[in-house]
Amino acid sequence: MFKRFRKTSIAAALVATAGLAGAAIAQQKTMAIGTGGTGGVYYPLGGAIANVLSKALPNTQATAEVTGGSVDNLKLIASGQSELGFSMADAALDALNGQDKFKSGKVPLQTLLVVYPNRMHIVTIEGAGIEKMSDLKGKRVSTGSPGGATEVMAFRVIEAAGLDKDKDMKRERLGVAESVNAIKDRKIDAFFWVGGVPTAAVTDLAATPGMKIKFVDHADLAAKMNEKYGKLYSPSTISKSIYPGMDKDNANTEVWNIIVTGNKMSDDDAYNIVKTLVEKKADIVAVHKEAESFSLDNQVQERSPVPFHPGALKYFKEKGIGK
Repeated sequence: MFKRFRKTSIAAALVATAGLAGAAIAQQKTMAIGTGGTGGVYYPLGGAIANVLSKALPNTQATAEVTGGSVDNLKLIASGQSELGFSMADAALDALNGQDKFKSGKVPLQTLLVVYPNRMHIVTIEGAGIEKMSDLKGKRVSTGSPGGATEVMAFRVIEAAGLDKDKDMKRERLGVAESVNAIKDRKIDAFFWVGGVPTAAVTDLAATPGMKIKFVDHADLAAKMNEKYGKLYSPSTISKSIYPGMDKDNANTEVWNIIVTGNKMSDDDAYNIVKTLVEKKADIVAVHKEAESFSLDNQVQERSPVPFHPGALKYFKEKGIGK
């Protein structure tokens, strides 16, 4: 009788333990983060963010997903396939308003964090015959992948320079890593890329033996872009110390990046995510220095055309950042 009771008790305990384990698994949250291509900055930063969130938030498993970039990330949020995504401010505004690449419908978005500025790189090599924007006429040029926001901003830069993206150049639609390979193989003469600095793929091109990297100045176009599209763009500089072989600083344009979510995230989840990203910033900076900009002083609505999530605002308020 005692042996039978003991066996029954053990069996019951095992069932109970299995049930508790099953409940724990069931309660675990999965969080997909839309990033970009492997040659850019979104992807390594997204991987660092996923690692930090998975470690800091109970029962949370965050993963960084390779995507085409901002446009893809916004569409993944719209379809419920991603919880978070990186986006350039201009692409996010288009999604919020249902414009340009989002004419099929508005995407309800909320900003969690303003992260860092993206610099527009217009990259060529010595010998391609390109010194200024007008020299792109008749050249083979990549304006970025269809799923990224490089293409959005590139078209606006080209337009502000008085060029026609379809008539004045032979246009390719390649991501940054593919663009670098194409320029190495002499299949294109120049490419547009908007990203953090340094971008790994651009560094790779700059360090390629037998090739001299050059950047096209275009900072003067920011005002004209803003006249048409709103105050999204600013003149900026890529220091000659950023990439090997640069002879001088590059006068370019920049737009801020934001991390966004849809309209389903709870205030508590948003609060905890933002708190973690700000307070664990050092762990993310260890992967890429652009994370230095994950700071409270950058959390101003002027840098995000998308409204902040209430959970993010709660954390900012606690830290004395008024909105």
